[in-house]
Amino acid sequence: MSEPYVVTAPVAPGPLLAWVRRLHFIIGMAVSPFLLVAALSGMLYALTPQLENHLYSYALHTDSHGPARSLLAQVQAAQAVAGSDARITAVRPAPGPGDTTRVMFSAPGLGASESRALFIDPATGQVRGDLTVYGTSGVLPLRMRIDQFHRGLLLGEAGRLYSELAASWLWVAALGGLALWFNQRRRKVAPLRRLHASSGLWLMVGFLFFSATGLTWSRFAGDNIGVLRGYWGWATPSVATSLGKHMSMPKDEHAEHHGMHMSMPVLPVDPALFDRVLAMARSQGLAAKLMEIKPATAEGHAWVVSEIDRGWPTQVDALAIDPTAMKVVDHVRFADYPLAAKLTRWGIDAHMGALFGVANQLVLLVFAAGLVVMVVWGYVLWWRRRPLLVIGRPRVHSLLSDWLGLSRGTRSVVMLVAIALGLALPVLGASLLGFVLYDLLAGRLGRLLVPIEDRY
Repeated sequence: MSEPYVVTAPVAPGPLLAWVRRLHFIIGMAVSPFLLVAALSGMLYALTPQLENHLYSYALHTDSHGPARSLLAQVQAAQAVAGSDARITAVRPAPGPGDTTRVMFSAPGLGASESRALFIDPATGQVRGDLTVYGTSGVLPLRMRIDQFHRGLLLGEAGRLYSELAASWLWVAALGGLALWFNQRRRKVAPLRRLHASSGLWLMVGFLFFSATGLTWSRFAGDNIGVLRGYWGWATPSVATSLGKHMSMPKDEHAEHHGMHMSMPVLPVDPALFDRVLAMARSQGLAAKLMEIKPATAEGHAWVVSEIDRGWPTQVDALAIDPTAMKVVDHVRFADYPLAAKLTRWGIDAHMGALFGVANQLVLLVFAAGLVVMVVWGYVLWWRRRPLLVIGRPRVHSLLSDWLGLSRGTRSVVMLVAIALGLALPVLGASLLGFVLYDLLAGRLGRLLVPIEDRY
């Protein structure tokens, strides 16, 4: 029988670094599975635009030639299939020759922010597709399911806690890894450990971006971010639709990701107005190929025509139009957005891979794949450092014991930062408390097996 692997304990790091290292280790063990799921599903989502274009090509495109019919004729063709009781929520005119027009309806049994979309051939009026679409981006069923899994594991509101947990801790893990890399950069360490640290350094910008943009979608931290943006006047403006008040109002760009239902029209819609409203919008400078027309949702409200091209340069101007007087009652221009609102718009679109097209998708794939590799390497490092017998007195570390080892001033700073972050990012605060309690209980077990951190 071979002798057990026995080594002496390495020299302990400074108190603050020991605490950071312990926290980094716990994040790696407890949060990495969620990061892995988010990264893999995010990679799949980044690949879906081209896949959806192929999978749903019959609905999205047409080989028909000839002049396009009026929106009136196209909407009536869709209504003939949808039924007289179906309510039109939006119309997206064909962006170019060979593309179809999308007419969207509310329908019983659909989830939050979902619509029934009928795809109309502009030249023939033929219905080429009948699909459920999701959100302001209008993603099709394949990407809708991937998006819902990426965001909440298909578990509804409860599932969204997983993605908020991952986004809340990713930036902490990245900055903690930076601190550990800075401390060990001139030390002789194992090749895999050095590769893990240096790779994290190169990937840090992407990780911080994923974390920041992911938090804007989250349930609790996202609400806090929204309050902060509103307080400082950084909220994204949206057109005012009330015909009695012509004042732009803040807009929630993540409404569909929060599980909210979009406003549905309760008034009968005159299909003849779609052509007139679109012509008015074009005359006012809305020039994007991708446009959306939404009828009024209630009496005394305007129709809304919006640019929905999230690429670069971003075209998301919007108009509110009085359908009776056929005049513009409000106009919101992307050029007039506050800088923070523009950065939010660009950050969301870059996170979704829409800002720079294929180049954006490739960048997302690289960073998401990098996160997967970092997680796998982290577990390999843990396996190589798994508990073994140590000569001498056992060392049992915990977040609490390492925190108590700090100076009084440093302890106070760490505590204040933890409280502030816990209030701003509630899921991070709650999970940190759970980490501390678990770590304390595990340490109290008095195990004689403790990890050897530099034995490979």
